[in-house]
Amino acid sequence: MPEEKPRLEREVIALRVAKELPDGGYVNLGIGIPTLVSEFLPEGKTVYYHSESGVLNYGPLASEGQEDIDLINAGGQFLQPVPGMAFFNSAEGFAMIRGGHVDVTVLGAHQVGANGDLANWMLPDRGVGNIGGAMDLAAGAKQVIVAMEHTDRQNQPKIVSECTYPITGKACVTLIVTDLAVIRRTTQGLVLEEVAPGWTPEEVQVLTGATLIIPAEVKEYQL
Repeated sequence: MPEEKPRLEREVIALRVAKELPDGGYVNLGIGIPTLVSEFLPEGKTVYYHSESGVLNYGPLASEGQEDIDLINAGGQFLQPVPGMAFFNSAEGFAMIRGGHVDVTVLGAHQVGANGDLANWMLPDRGVGNIGGAMDLAAGAKQVIVAMEHTDRQNQPKIVSECTYPITGKACVTLIVTDLAVIRRTTQGLVLEEVAPGWTPEEVQVLTGATLIIPAEVKEYQL
């Protein structure tokens, strides 16, 4: 069965997402896999990371022993300082998002709908939810990339025809990067662009709750 095959590590998902970030862009990284993206920025590329906690332009996550309680991201992780790092009120951080000044946000998700709907703030069966900055980012960022596992803990698809969890943002997701595939939302639907090594497009489709558009040639994960 395809679900028994090895899947890509979280770090590989983050590495693949880092390739998508625009040079000179302002990027917000959500909690979970997205926070790892700052560790894998391609050499020669400049990205200004933004956090709703009130910081702009930070480096990778701080190494052990180099933590500074005043330098954290929205998930409470410690950050490496870089020249030009700026600090401000959290309200100003949200104003940057709402003003359309964030080029890309990378978020995790519980579900992504075939139409690009994002559900990532509540798990109804557990009654657990926290909006945080997700709704602002889904509405205000110019591009929304989702970085997540392809299926949940019960091996149920997280990419679905229609979200059944509470919606964070409507038709906002532009790209989905998982431990099995890279999928881009187009006007025609969800296009399968890349698959993890050892996986076939057909096997990825079996674990996807929405119908994928499968081109004649689907590349292996591009790193």
